[in-house]
Amino acid sequence: MYYQLHGSLQPEAPIMTETRHAHLNRLLSIMARLRDPQTGCEWDRAQNFATIAPYTIEEAYEVADAIDREDLDALRDELGDLLLQVVFHSRMAEEDGHFAFPDVAASIADKLEARHPHIFGDDTSGESQTDRWEKLKAQERAAKGADSAIDGVAMSLPALMRAEKLQKRAARVGFDWPDPSGAADKVREEMEELAEASGDHKLEEAGDLLFAAVNLVRLSGIAPEEALRAANAKFERRFRAMERMSAEEGRNFRDLGLDAQESYWQKVKASERLKST
Repeated sequence: MYYQLHGSLQPEAPIMTETRHAHLNRLLSIMARLRDPQTGCEWDRAQNFATIAPYTIEEAYEVADAIDREDLDALRDELGDLLLQVVFHSRMAEEDGHFAFPDVAASIADKLEARHPHIFGDDTSGESQTDRWEKLKAQERAAKGADSAIDGVAMSLPALMRAEKLQKRAARVGFDWPDPSGAADKVREEMEELAEASGDHKLEEAGDLLFAAVNLVRLSGIAPEEALRAANAKFERRFRAMERMSAEEGRNFRDLGLDAQESYWQKVKASERLKST
């Protein structure tokens, strides 16, 4: 263990290590007590892997949100909430005789060492980190019985993120556009097909359009999830600004017609351009 001192990494004092172990053991003990079949919390006892999974996903997003806001106090708290999810799942697995928290920690430690043979082993092949990482992950998937390039892309991922991962996996075996122009043509094609679709086909064509858009953004060197998060944030910022602007002029934004609302949108955009110059 290490801690930061005067700008350099120093070996962590034994007392600090013991304190951290005590906090982790306390957390594990709290979860065990909450899950106690006789004296535990009714809500905690009633949970299972499936009911807790949505909270796990939610906490991961709240960690990302704290990072986006550069709020380190919130990040500390949200990481604690995420750690609780790991402890919760581990406790339920231990109760069923599958594995416990130390097994989870050992598993990721083993994986990290195996994926960094140039650090923890004697690999001197000179391969790039990316090539080495992808080769090792492919070997891991093969060891688990994967027989497709796209095996192992979790179904529970958000659809946008999963689309990108599926495309990246396909690209590794050569199934990809050579440049963004092909993907751009595909987006235009899918837009036309959506416009012409009817009935149940609209859902399919809408999905094809979104998938093609992810491909275009990815081939442009931009992470689609990051791009959409940024677009969401921009829309939210501008929409709130429109509401404030109309209120300052004594007008209720929701009562305005579309043309009047659009005029506020343009004013907000113009105001942002002035601030950026």
